Amino acid sequence: MLDPTRLLLLREFAEHGTMTAVGEVCGMTSSAVSQQLAVLEREAGVALFERAGRRVRLTAEGQRLLGHARIVLNALDAAREDLRSASTPRGPVRVACFATAALHRLLPAMAEARTRHPGLYVIIRELEPRETTEALRGGDCDLGIAFTYNLIPEDPPAGITRHFLGVEPLLLALPESHPAAAGEVDLRVLREESWIAGSRGTSDHEMLDRACALAGFHPRIIHTADDYALVLRMVREGLGASLVPELVATVIGVPDGVVLRPIRTTEITRTTHALVRTVTPAVRAVLDLLGAAPPRP
Repeated sequence: MLDPTRLLLLREFAEHGTMTAVGEVCGMTSSAVSQQLAVLEREAGVALFERAGRRVRLTAEGQRLLGHARIVLNALDAAREDLRSASTPRGPVRVACFATAALHRLLPAMAEARTRHPGLYVIIRELEPRETTEALRGGDCDLGIAFTYNLIPEDPPAGITRHFLGVEPLLLALPESHPAAAGEVDLRVLREESWIAGSRGTSDHEMLDRACALAGFHPRIIHTADDYALVLRMVREGLGASLVPELVATVIGVPDGVVLRPIRTTEITRTTHALVRTVTPAVRAVLDLLGAAPPRP
């Protein structure tokens, strides 16, 4: 079998004309070049070189082999470029994500991607965590960003890996004038309070039920809403108390007349993960832009 490295030396010899020049181009001694071309001649089974005065030139068979060498080497270059291209992050990457994470993490990552990976682009689909998992399972998205509450522990579904993005506490949203709004709040003092919860069937709704149950009462949920900007304005209007992630204050802002207070009796946290089934170069690039940690074994 003809060795591609020796075919490369043959091509360089045809271009530069001497063993010494080939050695300088390829970082070899002229003696090593000569030895390698002698091996190529034995592999070919025909004379590839002949003397012309003090110089060496290609024979007719050497010229024929040179034509084949160029074809082979061009094909190898094309293969390398194709593989290099395949490893380059390219879009689209379909991302299912809840709203606050999209504002806080995904949009900045997309802005950074324009500079670092011009061929990469992200398609956003706003979904709640359970919907995100189903979209991943069904192949409707390539990457999901979802959250879990420490009061509702969940293992990742089979075939899906979780990459840690961050953890934050849940805070109590109250009107500024509320008697309990002065500092840390014991949920037990709010057993008679009206509450604003996430839509029934969501993890937000379930989390409020569990938090209040740990405090010894069942919450009197009057209103349901999934938009935190709406929830905070409802709180300002005195329609009820609510539990909101700390990130809401950064991403959405807290309207005048509303305060967010830590909860004294029960630790409630929300952990955000990136969820993936298959890590392609494009998905890997998005994970890196999001600052995702590797999945735990």
